[in-house]
Amino acid sequence: MKPKLKIIPLGGAGEIGKNMTLVEYADAILVVDAGLMFPETDMLGVDIVIPDIAYLLERREQVRAIIITHGHEDHIGALPYILPRINVPIYATPLTRGLIQVKLKAHKLLKDATLCTFEMGDTIQLDPFTIETFHVSHSVPDGVGLAITTPRGTIVHSGDFKFDPSPVDGQLTDFAKLAALGGRGVLALLSDSTNADSPGHTPSEKTIDESFARVFALAQARVIVATFASNISRIQQVIDTAARFNRKVAVVGRSMQDNVKMAMELGYLRAPENTLIKMEQARKYEPKEIAIVCTGGQGEPTSALARMAARDHKQVTLVPGDTVILSAAPIPGNEEMINQTLNNLFRTGADVYYSEFMNVHVSGHASREEQKLMINLLRPQHFIPIHGEYRHLVLHARLAQSLGIPKENVFVVENGALIEFDDQGAHVEHNAVAASDVLVDGLGIGDVGTTVLRDRHHLSQDGFLVALVTLDAHTGEIVFGPEIITHGFVYTQAAEVLIQGTKQIIIETLSNGARGAGQSAKLKDVLSQFLYAQTKRRPMVIPVVTEV
Repeated sequence: MKPKLKIIPLGGAGEIGKNMTLVEYADAILVVDAGLMFPETDMLGVDIVIPDIAYLLERREQVRAIIITHGHEDHIGALPYILPRINVPIYATPLTRGLIQVKLKAHKLLKDATLCTFEMGDTIQLDPFTIETFHVSHSVPDGVGLAITTPRGTIVHSGDFKFDPSPVDGQLTDFAKLAALGGRGVLALLSDSTNADSPGHTPSEKTIDESFARVFALAQARVIVATFASNISRIQQVIDTAARFNRKVAVVGRSMQDNVKMAMELGYLRAPENTLIKMEQARKYEPKEIAIVCTGGQGEPTSALARMAARDHKQVTLVPGDTVILSAAPIPGNEEMINQTLNNLFRTGADVYYSEFMNVHVSGHASREEQKLMINLLRPQHFIPIHGEYRHLVLHARLAQSLGIPKENVFVVENGALIEFDDQGAHVEHNAVAASDVLVDGLGIGDVGTTVLRDRHHLSQDGFLVALVTLDAHTGEIVFGPEIITHGFVYTQAAEVLIQGTKQIIIETLSNGARGAGQSAKLKDVLSQFLYAQTKRRPMVIPVVTEV
C-alpha cells in the first residue's frame, strides 16, 4: 500500500496573507511559500503576523525545501523568522531570489541561507517530489505556478495568477503547460481565490499606463507614487511614464531602494540613462521635472508616504500643488491606516489619486472568468480553493462545482486542516494541525499572545494605577506610602480627592489584616471595586507591596 499524500495549509486559507502550504508524502515534506500578514487593528503593538510552524519543527528532518511562487511579502515575508528555526534550501526564480536576498541581508541572515535558483519552466527533483514550474502573470515579474507530482498523483498550486493579455513584463501565463497538465491528469488543484467575488476578467496591468499618463500630464509640480516595495512592475510603469513626460525619478524608502537596485542589476527594471536620481539631487530640478516612487501603499505608519503625509519625512515635505498617487488596494485589516494616511495627504493640500477615485491600481489576481479558465484547462479531480478569506473560498468552491467538479471532491478548508489522499480516496480533517497566528512584536516572535493583547487593550482604554506601599516585616505597619502612580487613568493633580480616597482604602485594607501571599490580590480586588464605583472605569491595578 502506498503512503498517504497530505496537503496542509498553514496560512492563506480563510485569510489574505501569510501564505504557506505543505505537501507531505511518506517521510518527505515540501513547503510552498512562507509569507507574512499585516496585523489586524485589534493587535495593538504587533508588527507582523506569520504562520505557526510547530508542525514543521516537530518534523524538521523531513522538510526537503521551501519553494517560493513569487516575491510579494505575503509569500516571502516570514522567511527571516522561519529560517533561524528551520534552515532548509529555498528555491526561487531569479527576481524572487533577489527580493529574498534583500530581505535576508537586512536581517543579517543571508550568509547562512541556502538559496537555489530555477528558471521558469524548469523541473526540480526533490525525491519523492517532481516539481514542474510554469509562468503565471501577476503584479510582479517571475511569478510561477507549480505542478508537484507524487506517487499518488499530481498536485497543481496556481500561485497568485491572472490571465493578463498585456502584462508589463510581456510574459503571458503559460496556457500550453496548463493544458498539457490537464491532459495528463491532475489529482488536485489549489487555486488563488482572492477575487472570487469579482465577475468578469481582471483588467490588464497595462491599463494603469493610461491613468498614469493622464495624471502626469495634469500635474503642475512633483508626482509621488506609492506602491509596494516589491511591486517591480508598477515601479517600471512609473519610470516609463516619468520618462515619457521628461521627469527624473527618485526612489524613497530603504526597502524600495534596495529592491530597485537589485532589479536593475538583474535586468528586471529598465530606465533610460540619467532618469533615476537620488533624492538629494532632486533639488536641482524644478518640481514639474520630478517624480518620486516610494513605499506606503498600505498606509504603514513607518513607511515613506505615511511620514510625508504626517509632515515627518526628512527629505520630502508635501506642499499644495504636489500630486500623490496611491497605487495599491487595501489589504483587509489595513483600511483604517490607509484612510488616516489619505486624510493626512489631503491636509497637505496635495492632489490625491487612489483606487476609489481613479483607475490607478488593478488587482494582480484572477476574477471569476479567469478562475473558470484555470479550472477548465486543468480539469482536476479535486479542487481546494486557497489564498482568500472564507467567503472567497466558498464562492470559488461553488464556481468549481458549477463547472462539473463533484461537490464531494471540493474542499473548503481553513488553516490547520489536513487533506489526505489514500487508497480509499480523499478525506478532510479540520483543525488537525496547529495553525494559529504567530505575532511578531519587535524582536519577540510568538511571545505576544491573547493575554498580552487583552492587557494592551485594557491599558489603551482605561490606563493603569500603581499603588506602592512598604510594610514593617515584623509588625505589618506601614513605614512608607501609600504612593499612587497613574497613566492613562486620571491626572493626579486634578483628582486629588480620588487619590486620597485610594490611599485611605489601602490603609484600611492593610489594617484589617491582609498579609502574606493574598495581600496583593486582596488590595487589587478592593481597589478595582473602589475605582469603578468612583469613576465607572476599570484601570489595570498593580499593587506593589514590599516588606522591610
